[in-house]
Amino acid sequence: MSVVSALILSRRPASAFVVVGLFWGGFAAYVPVIKEQLGVNDAQFGTLLLGSAFGLVSSMFLAPRVDRILGARGMQFAAILLAFIWLFPAQITTPAWFFVAFVGVGLCSGLLDVIMNARVSELEGRTGRSLMNGNHAMFSVAYATGALITGAAREGGLDPLWVFGGMGVVTLAIAAQLRMDVDTVEPADGLRGRYPLIPIIVCGGIVLVAFMSEATVEAWSALHVERTLGGGAAEGALGPAMLGITMAFGRFSGQVVSEKLREVTVVFWASLISASGALIAAFAPTPLVAYIGFGILGLGVSVIGPMGLALVGKLVAPHHRTEAISKAAVMGFSGFFLAPVFMGYLSQAMGLRVAFASVALLLVMAAPLSLVAARLRMAIKAA
Repeated sequence: MSVVSALILSRRPASAFVVVGLFWGGFAAYVPVIKEQLGVNDAQFGTLLLGSAFGLVSSMFLAPRVDRILGARGMQFAAILLAFIWLFPAQITTPAWFFVAFVGVGLCSGLLDVIMNARVSELEGRTGRSLMNGNHAMFSVAYATGALITGAAREGGLDPLWVFGGMGVVTLAIAAQLRMDVDTVEPADGLRGRYPLIPIIVCGGIVLVAFMSEATVEAWSALHVERTLGGGAAEGALGPAMLGITMAFGRFSGQVVSEKLREVTVVFWASLISASGALIAAFAPTPLVAYIGFGILGLGVSVIGPMGLALVGKLVAPHHRTEAISKAAVMGFSGFFLAPVFMGYLSQAMGLRVAFASVALLLVMAAPLSLVAARLRMAIKAA
């Protein structure tokens, strides 16, 4: 099977995707608890989550340097840092200190995200295989697992420190297999001075749309189910869990589809499918209908981000690949941190239903970007 062989081939970076997914899934399910203990409203909480964006911007500059300095041990270093920093946010009750802690979360998460995606792209260039969807599927599996474990922990009254501490222990066990050699590619004659700014912006925009939409459901779906639709803690945790489960299925399926269809075709139709799911979730009368909406959204959006990162790796020269993926990834990952702020203010002003409906409009924007990417690819082939 292509999915199994792809995961075996990329098992080291795939393990790093598992680490990131576990922690973010756990955080998504704990959002109602953390928001309550901070004593802030929706807009204020969204602003506090913006702290991670500052850390992410720093990772854009640090990741290539850390990658060069640590080389094969870059993923190990970033994973251990991430496990350590996640011990703090859920324990903090002061908004200012929570903001500081989330700067650290953004920095460490962005660092690992950039390095592990660069390793996958290097493997794609070396083997000629499409691997991004399978690796991002492992993030989704781990995300759903983390959300479900956390939901059960919340029902049992378990302190967040024990949950994130347990995830840290799992990370330390996984870190042993995160050592991976780095490909060093010298520029071909005549290519040294060309910088692929347009492919980075276009593909980064596709990834940004995908990850902003994904982050919206991750951070606010539990609140939507519990507050808007009257669900309990376990029902609220099922919101992000449903996203993770369907995204995992979509990405595993996308691993097969990506080897048969062009990335731009998949992105175009996936954006329309996911937009319909966002509308269903926005106007759902019950938690069950909301889960259906989250599921459709997850199926569609699951392949958009990985396809965008795969595209930028194919639209640039090999010696630009790591830096191009770093910048496109940071553009995309910034969506994880911009979306909560956007949702917070929109929810405060107009309610969560309108906020979720706005996600549908955002998702549709990936369609024209995919058409621009298609033109860029045709121009490269014609050159």
